[in-house]
Amino acid sequence: MVKAHVSAHELVDGRYRLLEVFARETNRLWWYAEDVAAGQPRLVARTALPGPVDQDTARHVTARVVRTSETVRLLRPGQVAAVVDAVVEAHALWTVTEWVDGTPLGELLAQEGSFPPVRAARLGLELLDVLQAAHDEGVTHGELSPGQVFVRDGGPVVVTGFGLAGATLVPRLTAPSYASPEQARDERIGPAADLWALGALLYTMVEGRPPFRDRGRPDATLRAVDRLPLRTPLRAGPLTQVVQGLLRKNARERPTRPVVREALTRALREDTDAERRPGPEPRPRGAFRAVRHAGPLRGGRVLAAGTALAVVTVAAAALAASGALSSGTDTAGATPPRATPSGPAARQPGGGTAPASTPTSAPSSKPAPALPAGYRRYTAPEGFSVALPDGWERLTTSRESDLAYRVTFGRGGGSPALAVTYSERVGPDPVAVWRDDVEPGLRKLPGYGRVGAVRATTYQGRRAADLEWLAGSGAARERTFGRGFLLGGTRGFSLRFTTPAAAWDDAANRLALKTFLGTFRTPEERPGPVGRFPDADPGTRHPWCESDTR
Repeated sequence: MVKAHVSAHELVDGRYRLLEVFARETNRLWWYAEDVAAGQPRLVARTALPGPVDQDTARHVTARVVRTSETVRLLRPGQVAAVVDAVVEAHALWTVTEWVDGTPLGELLAQEGSFPPVRAARLGLELLDVLQAAHDEGVTHGELSPGQVFVRDGGPVVVTGFGLAGATLVPRLTAPSYASPEQARDERIGPAADLWALGALLYTMVEGRPPFRDRGRPDATLRAVDRLPLRTPLRAGPLTQVVQGLLRKNARERPTRPVVREALTRALREDTDAERRPGPEPRPRGAFRAVRHAGPLRGGRVLAAGTALAVVTVAAAALAASGALSSGTDTAGATPPRATPSGPAARQPGGGTAPASTPTSAPSSKPAPALPAGYRRYTAPEGFSVALPDGWERLTTSRESDLAYRVTFGRGGGSPALAVTYSERVGPDPVAVWRDDVEPGLRKLPGYGRVGAVRATTYQGRRAADLEWLAGSGAARERTFGRGFLLGGTRGFSLRFTTPAAAWDDAANRLALKTFLGTFRTPEERPGPVGRFPDADPGTRHPWCESDTR
């Protein structure tokens, strides 16, 4: 049951391929991984154990982790990640979590340094909702830290790690900078320990550093948590009092959940009131960007799927791949302007001829993400923008009046390539569009094979779905990852990234997909008529649903 070691090139428990470490704590590593048996992306945490573990203990520990996680997940669906498997192997506890379409809080803080108090307050309220549900059920997290919190673009945070506290049989070694004083003293913990961790997270978000720094050795850090006075927060603003209260050494002196909620809500309310008053410049807002997105390898670093974009041109909507289109203007070689992307489109289709669908909320405009070296932002005449690698250019444009278009990018000569498709004939269910409108055309492609299932997800706060596939054979075999998402009404976009299948795992391709998904922005307003389909039956499939097998 226990191996001597497990490397990134081996499979954990014979099925989980470790792909990339995305978070490190004192006694734990988080990996982006792939379930090769199910063809699904996963998050895998490796928690070192103090020594060999017998089978009975291993069964007890793994069952406890899965059971506790599921208990809380059912209380806060969408805000607690499900643990789908747990195994003891190679002197470690491996917990396998469902894919979370978000960015680890620690990574966001590393990128941005610190958050405005209002943004920290908003995230703090979302964390408090999860903690209150768990505490009301008698569950203490006990391991809350930046590595256990994922921030989604346009959706509430997702918390992982329930059930891990105490699994190592060592007092709180995974993230000692966020341990409460009672944990540092190896005392029994309860909800107050989670409130301390919430205070430590709020402190870190506004100050850009934890309240007690990592001193290199867990025991030294824990002694500092227990004995040293708190460094006064300098940037907390309206959160100063509640942060200092949550970080009191005596657990009985910390504010209760209702008091914390009122303080965080008041900070948000005061910020809104201040924005309404005239001032020399606008107050900063706490909008954040999405960086990670689902994919077998990783939200933004893997998951592509493969029919060549040159081979696959189907598009039924935002989710459909683009096919039988009339030729449009080829704008290859146009110099991409460097511009901050505009916010998402806000208008709904007019005219009354398009079928109604479930509206999706449009998030507020987001700041342009910092771009990796070798990338620059391209803003299309159609209004959308995306960061492209140096040397990539706009290759082709296909258009059907003002109802739909498809733009491809690359270096020319095949994949890797990116296709951006817009349509105003999208159905209300992204999964159904991929499955019922797009995939029948894809099946006509030589060597077509779906990778995993069509997966419902959320992208930039909107309903979305992912489809991956392989097509072609031999050296020409390619893998494509497609994500389609709704804008509201019958409008939507799809992004499809294609690489040679053999190069799917290359670091450059993983970075490209991550960057495309993390930097794509919809136009704030599309020129020309929107949403009208004269003389069209709303129930008729759009011609883009057909495939082009060139």
